[in-house]
Amino acid sequence: MEKYDIKDVQQAEGGRRRIDWAEREMPVLRSIRTRFAKERPLKGLRISACLHVTTETANLMQTLQEGGAEVVLTASNPLSTQDDVAAALVSLYEIPVFAIKGEDNVTYYKHINAALEHRPNMTMDDGADLVSVLHKERRDLLKEVIGGTEETTTGVIRLRAMAADGALLFPVIAVNDAETKHFFDNRYGTGQSTIDGIVRATNVLLAGRNFVIAGYGWCGRGLASRARGMGANVIVTEVSPLPALEAVMDGFRVMPMEQAARIGDIFVTVTGDINMIDRQHFEVMKDGAIIANSGHFNVEINIPALEEMSSEKRLVRPFVEQYVLTDGRAINLLGEGRLINLAAAEGHPASVMDMSFANQALSLEHLAKNADQFEKKVYSVPEAIDREIARLKLEAMGVAIDELTPQQVSYLHSWEEGT
Repeated sequence: MEKYDIKDVQQAEGGRRRIDWAEREMPVLRSIRTRFAKERPLKGLRISACLHVTTETANLMQTLQEGGAEVVLTASNPLSTQDDVAAALVSLYEIPVFAIKGEDNVTYYKHINAALEHRPNMTMDDGADLVSVLHKERRDLLKEVIGGTEETTTGVIRLRAMAADGALLFPVIAVNDAETKHFFDNRYGTGQSTIDGIVRATNVLLAGRNFVIAGYGWCGRGLASRARGMGANVIVTEVSPLPALEAVMDGFRVMPMEQAARIGDIFVTVTGDINMIDRQHFEVMKDGAIIANSGHFNVEINIPALEEMSSEKRLVRPFVEQYVLTDGRAINLLGEGRLINLAAAEGHPASVMDMSFANQALSLEHLAKNADQFEKKVYSVPEAIDREIARLKLEAMGVAIDELTPQQVSYLHSWEEGT
C-alpha cells in the first residue's frame, strides 16, 4: 500500500491547531477516547474509513487509533477535504490519508482503492462508495471484513438496497439512523452549515428571498428553520404527503417544484435522490437564480441538462459557476452541485459531530465484540448506545435530568392500574 497521497505535508501544524480546536467541542468522543486508550477494544483490527476529511473526523481517527485499530482514511467527497487536516493526520498522528481537495473523479476512486489495499477488517463509510467498490471490484478482500458502519442517509439507502438484493456480504450498522445522529447532526448540523456554505460562497442576503428546499426530512427541517431565522421566505417541495403536511403545519409554503421554480431565488436539495431540480425547472427559473445541494451526491441537480441548455459557463466567485442559458438568463450553481456545507464551508460544527462520531466509535466496538452474532444485513445502532451518548452529552453540557422513582417504573410496566 502507498503510504499516503495528500496535497502538502507542510500544512500539518496548521491542521493540528484546528484539530485541537475541534476537540474542545467534542467531550463525548473525548471520554470514549480515554476509555479506549485503557481498554483497547479495537486492538489488531484494520479499519478503512471513507469519510469527509475534516477536523472532527481527525478526532474520530485518533479515537480509533487509541482503541488499538490500524486506521486508513480516504475522502468521501472530492470537495470536502481539508488539506491541512490531512497533512496533520499523516505527519503528526501517523494515520495514512488519501485525499486532496478538488481531486478529480479518477483520483477519488484511486484513493478509495488505496484505502482498500489496507485489507480492512472493518469499514466506515459516508455514502457507501467504499462498500460499493469493495463489493464490485475488490471481492477478494471481503473474506477479511467482519462489519462496517454507515454515516449518512444516502449510504443507508444504498446499503438497504444491497441487503434487499442479497448483495451485501457483511453486516453494517446504520449510524445515520441513531437518534443522537439524525435528530441533531442532520437537523442542527446540516441546517446551520448549509446556510454557512451558501453565504460564504455568495455573500447574498437571505432576508426577503424566496428560499426553496427540496425535501423535508431531518436535513430539510433543520435548513427550513435556519433559513426562516435569517428572514427568508421558505418554500418546501416534497413527494411524500406526511412530511409535506408537517411542513405546512410548521408554517411553510408547500408546492410542486415546477411551481416553486418560477418564484424561487435560492434552491437547495436535501433528498438523496436524482434530478430533484431538472431541465423543466431550469427553463422557468428567474435570471440570477442560485442553486445548491446539501445531499450527499451531486446528482440531485441535473447538471448535464443545465450544461446542455447553456451557451456559456464561467466561474464568477470561488464555488460559484454561472451558467448562461441560450436565452440570456443566468443560473448560478454552487460547489459543482456537491455538498455546499463542505465545499464552501467547514461542514457541521464539532459539537454536533461529537455525537455522530461517538456513535461511529461505539458501533465499531459493538461490532468487534459481537461479530459472530450479526447476519449480512443493515442494523440500527443499539438503543443502549444511543441513550449513553445522550447521557454523556448532557453531562458534558452540565445539564441534569430527573430519574423515575421505583413507583413510577412499576406504574409504567403495569397493565392492572388504570384510571
